[in-house]
Amino acid sequence: MDLFLKHATTRVCVVRALRTSLVVGTVLALINHSDKILSGTLTRTNLIQILVTYLVPYSVATFGAAMQGRHMELGSLDKKGRAHEPEAERR
Repeated sequence: MDLFLKHATTRVCVVRALRTSLVVGTVLALINHSDKILSGTLTRTNLIQILVTYLVPYSVATFGAAMQGRHMELGSLDKKGRAHEPEAERR
């Protein structure tokens, strides 16, 4: 978990996840809420839904980048192409 958090909080990971979230979140928010955005009839519930729309791609991008960084740091792969994890990391 510590190794995951180390990679998830790096500047590169955070900036990349923010960029991904802005692009994907905006597209999804427009697809799902453009009628209410354009008519100015957004409710509090709609605003919460839009915030979550941005949070999901941020979380997915962060998870993917942190897991890749963790995988690369752990190093070698076994013969079947799986990441070799020290005993302490498996728990």
